[in-house]
Amino acid sequence: MKKSIYGLTKEQLTEWLLERGQKKFRAEQVWNWLYVKRVQSFVEMNNVNKECLQLLDDHFVMQTLKESVKQESNDGTIKFLFQLEDGNLIETVLMRFHYGLSVCVTTQVGCNIGCSFCASGLLKKSRDLTAGEIVGQIMKVQEHLDAQGKQERVSHIVVMGIGEPFDNYTNLMDFLSVVNDQKGLSIGARHITVSTSGLAKKIKDFADEETQVNLAVSLHAPNDELRSRIMIINKAFPVEKVMESVDYYLEKTNRRITFEYILLRDVNDHVEEAKQLADLLDNKRHLSYVNLIPYNPVDEHGQYQRSTPEAIDAFFQTLKKRGINCGVRTEQGTDIDAACGQLRSKQIKKEKVTN
Repeated sequence: MKKSIYGLTKEQLTEWLLERGQKKFRAEQVWNWLYVKRVQSFVEMNNVNKECLQLLDDHFVMQTLKESVKQESNDGTIKFLFQLEDGNLIETVLMRFHYGLSVCVTTQVGCNIGCSFCASGLLKKSRDLTAGEIVGQIMKVQEHLDAQGKQERVSHIVVMGIGEPFDNYTNLMDFLSVVNDQKGLSIGARHITVSTSGLAKKIKDFADEETQVNLAVSLHAPNDELRSRIMIINKAFPVEKVMESVDYYLEKTNRRITFEYILLRDVNDHVEEAKQLADLLDNKRHLSYVNLIPYNPVDEHGQYQRSTPEAIDAFFQTLKKRGINCGVRTEQGTDIDAACGQLRSKQIKKEKVTN
């Protein structure tokens, strides 16, 4: 099976072509056709010699994703369900903000992190996505935008879809290299955020990359007892270990970290938890931002409900009084299965019923 050419960084593409007797400038030409002119086939690269085109065609395809379902929200959010070559399904979401168009990408088929409130983990991880499949999501969304003829482009990326990005580290880093390249899609590193559930060693590795890409940590609880109850991963990477890696990241990069905190009614949304969270972040509050997220109820996780507006406000005010930068995430796409993983799991259920 041919691999997607979108999986090659510019350096890898250049090296691959040089090894096969092509000139270095060919890589620049091909890169421009792929990401600036965004052609759909190699034959459209009309200033590239036939020998090079044949080489590419013999070894690569462009897109390995096929659009299966597309849902559009009243607020302009679009959720795509893509089918991979092996038949697996993944989700990608396009969101409209005042600052631009942001795409939430998926990095794995399924998820093994085991957050008890999350729809993404309803199906266990079966494999990592290749770098080409992750880049392919951006290209499919951009293809949709190009077809609208409004000269719109993807300007921001959040790596927060299905799966744990740092559990697919090499492919993640190749993806970031491709989308960030200034002579290609040119999506600024500071416009990209990678979210992790707290893989401590990988947080340190990411710090050592010295990239300008933003980091978000899914915390969701300020102490081990509570976090272990709602996030199995905490048993491997307890709060203290996560915070130690966060301190390393902050010292190494001096870049702000976002802490994601989903508010679950009568579970982790009390003022007491807000005070504990403020204590936990007190010595790093100048480089911390807490993103408070109202919970999207999931049918399969009926034990959890969204916090009341009063509880959300009390939590927010408690953090603010303690000098913790924070905000409540604006909801998007609530009318199209907003919870990550929902569209995929519903489609799989539908197929099982049909079959």
